[in-house]
Amino acid sequence: MTAPLVDEWDRASLAQHGMWVTERAGAGGRVYAMPLAVRLDGPLDVDAMLAACAAVAARHPVLAAAMTERDGLLRLLPGRTPPPARFTDLTGGAGTAETTGTIRTTETADAAEAAEAAEAAAAELVEAEIARPFDLEAGPPARFTLARLAPERHLLLLVAHHAVFDGMSKDIVLADLAAAYGGRALAPLAVPYGEAARAEQDRVDAGLAAAAEFWRERWHDDREVLLPGLVAPSLRAAPGETAGLDAAALGSGLAAVAEGLGVTRFEALMTALHVLLHAYGNERVAVAADLSTRTEGTRDHVGPFVNELPVVSAPHGTFAGFARETREELRAVYRHREVPLARALGGISPRSALTPVSVSYRRRTGPAPAFDGLDSSVDWAMFNGAVRNTLHLQVVDAPEGLSARLLFNPRAIGRAGCESAAADLVALLRGAAARPDAPLGELPLPPRVQGPAVAAPAVPGPAGKAVPGPAGKAAAGAAAGTDSTAGSDVTGSGIGPDVTGSGVGPDVTGSGVGPDATAEITAEVTAIWRELLGVDEIEPDDDLFDLGGHSLTITQIISRVRDRYGVELSFELFIDTPTVAGVTGEIAGSR
Repeated sequence: MTAPLVDEWDRASLAQHGMWVTERAGAGGRVYAMPLAVRLDGPLDVDAMLAACAAVAARHPVLAAAMTERDGLLRLLPGRTPPPARFTDLTGGAGTAETTGTIRTTETADAAEAAEAAEAAAAELVEAEIARPFDLEAGPPARFTLARLAPERHLLLLVAHHAVFDGMSKDIVLADLAAAYGGRALAPLAVPYGEAARAEQDRVDAGLAAAAEFWRERWHDDREVLLPGLVAPSLRAAPGETAGLDAAALGSGLAAVAEGLGVTRFEALMTALHVLLHAYGNERVAVAADLSTRTEGTRDHVGPFVNELPVVSAPHGTFAGFARETREELRAVYRHREVPLARALGGISPRSALTPVSVSYRRRTGPAPAFDGLDSSVDWAMFNGAVRNTLHLQVVDAPEGLSARLLFNPRAIGRAGCESAAADLVALLRGAAARPDAPLGELPLPPRVQGPAVAAPAVPGPAGKAVPGPAGKAAAGAAAGTDSTAGSDVTGSGIGPDVTGSGVGPDVTGSGVGPDATAEITAEVTAIWRELLGVDEIEPDDDLFDLGGHSLTITQIISRVRDRYGVELSFELFIDTPTVAGVTGEIAGSR
């Protein structure tokens, strides 16, 4: 490695910890695969491009990192091998196509068939590389593939695990690749990755108390939502599909609203999305948004510098007035953007997303990468075939235009419903641009969606207004105010199944261990939980997440049990039966 991965600090970030836990629980997979493809036209030098891939991996050693648990903490270590960079020729030896006027010669027809076959092979290669799992414990969590599609057409594909990659990482990697391919040396990063991770952890620790106070009145773990074509809301990672969205119309609508109201395009998008969900019948709206946590020190780093946080509202008044409220609410959220929600509140079980509906909006301001002697085109929002919740709106706003798509879980919501929502959003933006001061009820809104609504007591909203929202288990977990991770348990990225278990009584282990031994194990495990959770009274069937537990707590419990009993608990145990009784039964059954 030519660049240090760690500098007296090897703890993984909170985001990495949560994704690692999810993978260990068998609930990650391709939802964490982040593909980036660039098509290159012209006389490409294969050896130079492969060397450029190696140079990028050397500048960003996190792309080769391995992860291991030690002393109850996840450690980020230099990988044993660098990210592979392989070349494959998909042309089948086809020559250059020839034409004579408008008549296709035999050679041209053969070349056209060869090109079609190469494109089909490329699609298969992309699918295979996205589907191929990563081993985070062994590394590397990234791989490059360069494929020749024609004598002067190539596809460069990078697939990286979200634990080491985010949206901004795409720009960084491609800029570095273009520079290295052009023969320009890549300067070492000013701050080693480990130092950047330590500084991030320090800022989270310093802001934890303020974030907890901020979120207690806002977060109520809303899992129900009304949407057109909805079967049942989902917070699980699942195979996904994409629905059509008129990106040009969406972009022009966002631009018109933003310019007319003096807000950003992202603020305009969040305002419109909240109003639309409210029109469907959601009295209290919660939409999770992926927010960048990058600082001046990490602007050139590849890594998962992103955190998913909810934006909560009860839309009312005029569109312009509500847009100003949304702007203020977003700015309030930004002040706590580095602190994961579950770390601030506790009591949030591992899941793929915070809310059934989420959004990611990335503004690209720099130019597209320029590879010497080549024309290039980049798919900035390449779909990995998976979705982390019910409905996710993905937007990339770039100088060359806006691209957008709706990702959805087809078992949770129908395609027609997604396409209807896409059209409703564009129509609302057009209406708001024409009449920003109109009351919300006078804008072109869709009818309420018929579906099972979950009644619940009123709870305080962002501005102190009483709005409906579910209470109970999540609120009790939040009141505990104990430590947790997100951007880990709940990142822009996603983490694990939305399942909790009830456990079994301490005497029912099925292990053959006597009642005295079972009682001793129960007492020992309870003591471990009390120390780690800071809770005095814990019953055998109390849910870990109700008590304020989180992914880091799971790792620490596993470490303590390993040291005390020599038993390696599985992460799946804490998804299925996150109780003292469940842990006791697992230990007793292993003795």
